[in-house]
Amino acid sequence: MPSPCDSIVLCRGDSLAQVVSELNLILLGPPGAGKGTQAERLRADFELPYYATGDILRAAVKEGTPLGREAKEYMDRGDLVPDDLIGRVIVERVDGADARDGFVLDGFPRTVKQAEVLGAALESLGRRLTAALSIEVPDEEVIRRLSGRRMCEKNGHVYHVELDPPKNPGFCDQDGSVLVQREDDKEETVRHRLRVFHDQTRPVIDHYLKQSLVRRFDGCRPPEEVHGHIRATLATLRLEEEL
Repeated sequence: MPSPCDSIVLCRGDSLAQVVSELNLILLGPPGAGKGTQAERLRADFELPYYATGDILRAAVKEGTPLGREAKEYMDRGDLVPDDLIGRVIVERVDGADARDGFVLDGFPRTVKQAEVLGAALESLGRRLTAALSIEVPDEEVIRRLSGRRMCEKNGHVYHVELDPPKNPGFCDQDGSVLVQREDDKEETVRHRLRVFHDQTRPVIDHYLKQSLVRRFDGCRPPEEVHGHIRATLATLRLEEEL
């Protein structure tokens, strides 16, 4: 939890965006760690654009674009989408006007190669990463969280068979549509996704550790506590930057 000193900037009623300069943030962690939840809160705190690779790719799949059709084959298997399919999209986004004051990246980079691509792109723009925020959750908790997730067919409302079940099993409380399990949430696929994470994405954390950019957070804690810890950490980083 943040100490009183860490909270000085956070308790004055001002928007954090008013007291923090450019923040270029990466969220790292296994699938189901809560990165999306924390990214949304960071976006609200700092008024930063939030780029979730998974959302970008799923939109392309839904629209049936050439990228989407190719990406779907990998996503359905739980494999990583190749670097050349997503690198250009991400770099284009962070170079946009809406990311001038910073950004939050979720789902990229997932490999050391992607991290190197991002680093080179930022360097060419005269920018750098502020921090790599690693939200850590054990494998079995990830499996419990994801394999129990259900989504309504009509509007995408999300439930969980244990943690947030619908009142009428199998049907959405809000629109009555059937609840389904995404292919990449099935237990066998989740286990495969975790193997991919450990094999290919864990080295990204080591890559950023060498640059002293990693800040670790316990993803098993309540989301509000994780959020408070992240806010305090970023406030501390900003204070250190000013010294």
